[in-house]
Amino acid sequence: MAGGTPAPLPEQVPEIITLLNALGTHRPNTRAELEQLLTPAVVQNYRVLNHEPENPDALVQLGVTRDGTPALLNRQFVQADVRIVTGFIEPHFFAGFSGGPKGIMPGVAGLETVMSNPGAKNIGDPNSSFGITAGNPIWEEMRDIALCAGPSFLLNVALNERREITGVFAGDLFAAHKVGCEFVRRSAMQKFDAPFDIVVTTNSGYPLDQNLYQGVKGMSAGARVIKPGGTLILACECREGVPANCSLDHILRSAASPEAILALLAAPGFLRPEQWQAQIQALIQRKAKVLLYSSLPDDVVRAAHLTPCHDISVAVEGLLAANGNGARIAALPQGPLTIPYLA
Repeated sequence: MAGGTPAPLPEQVPEIITLLNALGTHRPNTRAELEQLLTPAVVQNYRVLNHEPENPDALVQLGVTRDGTPALLNRQFVQADVRIVTGFIEPHFFAGFSGGPKGIMPGVAGLETVMSNPGAKNIGDPNSSFGITAGNPIWEEMRDIALCAGPSFLLNVALNERREITGVFAGDLFAAHKVGCEFVRRSAMQKFDAPFDIVVTTNSGYPLDQNLYQGVKGMSAGARVIKPGGTLILACECREGVPANCSLDHILRSAASPEAILALLAAPGFLRPEQWQAQIQALIQRKAKVLLYSSLPDDVVRAAHLTPCHDISVAVEGLLAANGNGARIAALPQGPLTIPYLA
């Protein structure tokens, strides 16, 4: 009632709300991590679940994808009376933009479904890139699968370099996301008229730079404006490693070079989790030399087919000396949160 004291929430509210952690295919968060994300009080008083992409009992099929793969989504999500999808919108290196339907697919999708989406053919499509949704086969399939679950309410935000909220977009999953994407396009994407000889980029610092898997996003941002034959330097802490023994780590170690990785991924029937990250990295390395400034041991960096960098300033000075005074340099301190592109 206007002007009155808000009515207290019913005691059963915690019992009817499930907080579903949309992991995609990543590892489940520990209780301590969930408490850091949601506060200990929320974790204690509400039903908080990690999505289980490999547990058939936790999934339900809603048709098939474009290539005939079962479209599997989390059973708790599909059976909910009200679905609220949260997240933030940023340019995404192969889905166009994060947020929106990406919170559903791959957020709460089955592993088999996720694997079929960023396959070698879709990743190789020129429209599978930052800032593109219409005509992007990866984003369009995410949209189609998200629609199978029925209506969902979206609550997405945009962030600046200080992690401050610069925009809130709420309403219909797709209508609100479209408005948010245009806001982010204007605020986070910058046009240039010529490529650069040297690009220094990041993965926007902690917590986005905890492993090399995530670091490929920052690498991809810089690659959009690197001159063929140029040098890209990625600053990414990688405190969790590649991570070690993950699928990306195994793929990188299984081939002798980036070209060999691309040949492996193109082989008929080859399908592995995280292969899209290996493919994007290899395609970047086809275009430019990539140095990695990180906390990783040199042998781990070289096993990932990258060149260790121990001092970015020294590396840049050496490249300038080799390229001459006319060399163009770009620096992307926010990595994939600020996307350059060529006119």
